[in-house]
Amino acid sequence: MSINVTVWNEYRHELSDEKVRAIYPDGIHGAIAAGLQDHADFVVRTATLDEPDQGLPPAVLDSTDVLLWWGHKAHPEVPDELVDRVQRRVLDGMGLLVLHSGHESKIFQRLMGTKASLKWREATDKERIWIVQPGHQIAHGLGEYIELPREEMYGEFFDIPQPDELIMISWFTGGEIFRSGCCFYRGKGKIFYFRPGHESYPTYFNPEIRKVIANGVRWARPVDGPAPFSGVHPANAPLEPLPPEND
Repeated sequence: MSINVTVWNEYRHELSDEKVRAIYPDGIHGAIAAGLQDHADFVVRTATLDEPDQGLPPAVLDSTDVLLWWGHKAHPEVPDELVDRVQRRVLDGMGLLVLHSGHESKIFQRLMGTKASLKWREATDKERIWIVQPGHQIAHGLGEYIELPREEMYGEFFDIPQPDELIMISWFTGGEIFRSGCCFYRGKGKIFYFRPGHESYPTYFNPEIRKVIANGVRWARPVDGPAPFSGVHPANAPLEPLPPEND
């Protein structure tokens, strides 16, 4: 069965910064989508902030099984109404992958109930991403760790709820560590936060990073497809006979 995947990107750095455009000429969303299009079971489309309805009109969002979210400098420009709709879709079962600086997105903060703040340093750190749940679906096909020669550093304390599953922990040259692969369950939906992917580095062309993202999509896919839940439970018949009212 195919998985309908939408890759959302604010798409601002690539248009305003020559260095970023040289790394991602088709946009960060284009690079991520290209990695997913190698998988026959994925039906992939892209969406960006400056498109009508921020690229996610109801028809697109309602037909998305897994949404990927990359944002950085334009978090405040995402309308609260869109955040409401994405949140409802996640609670109804749509999977959500939040990438890199998407930790400060309105939707991630809403679903976490925190500011998701952290330490950071944009320098020449090497990142070693250790797999601490090697039997998890997201770690399928990976070795003990993934090593990136240069990445932006994120460090603890990362202000998020305790992850329901912690899949990866990063170590950086400067000595910091970070919970870099975190799984959460909200309603019927599954959320995977994955740390690497700063716009100044070609991280989304790395085959192992692409493997993690593809594995994350398969993990986050809805079990039976997203289905709206009214929030009202019907008064079903009891499983066991009830005692008489006068007892």
